[in-house]
Amino acid sequence: MEILLGTTNPSKVGYFERVLEGLDVSFVTLRDLGITDEPEECGATPEENARIKAAFYHRYAPQDAVICADSGLYFDALPLDDPRQPGLHVRTPGGRPRMNDEEMIAYYASLSHELGGRVLAYYLDGAAVMREGRMYGFQEPREQARSSGFYLLDTPCEARRPGWPLDSLSVELNGCPFLSPERRMQVQQSRHYKERLRAFLQNALGIMG
Repeated sequence: MEILLGTTNPSKVGYFERVLEGLDVSFVTLRDLGITDEPEECGATPEENARIKAAFYHRYAPQDAVICADSGLYFDALPLDDPRQPGLHVRTPGGRPRMNDEEMIAYYASLSHELGGRVLAYYLDGAAVMREGRMYGFQEPREQARSSGFYLLDTPCEARRPGWPLDSLSVELNGCPFLSPERRMQVQQSRHYKERLRAFLQNALGIMG
């Protein structure tokens, strides 16, 4: 099965390849198809934004399944309605122009410093699949996301991961760096997130495995 991933982020492509490892699937991306249009992401949750993107990009590959994902970043020290809470606008917090990776690192290092130099944070992830005219959505429970949070620091390390700039500021609760794809997958596996996401995707895509 050929699947359109609604992203240009190479790290996300690799991530979904690992989630669906061993299944008979192949991926094309927005960049592969020359798609530059973007939907207005006006959802209130990662799942809602993923659904919006899946419906939008399915127009470009109506014969194929489309997978889209979205993620929000939340600081436990801030109320959800605090204007400093990035939420779904990780690259455009507070209405700022879209930041590149280095601008994000500088901005969030400064915010972490403002909050004491080490702030408990967590990502809330959602995904959507559109296949054969049907939409499927998935979102991780907020409490489970919070329980596997990490610390965002005010001083970045030198290492960089394109597409995941805040990993340069992040450490796990035990102090281990949050940089490598393997460590990120281990964190997600520890809360069984990968297994739940894989089961959702298999059901939505109609793939046995």
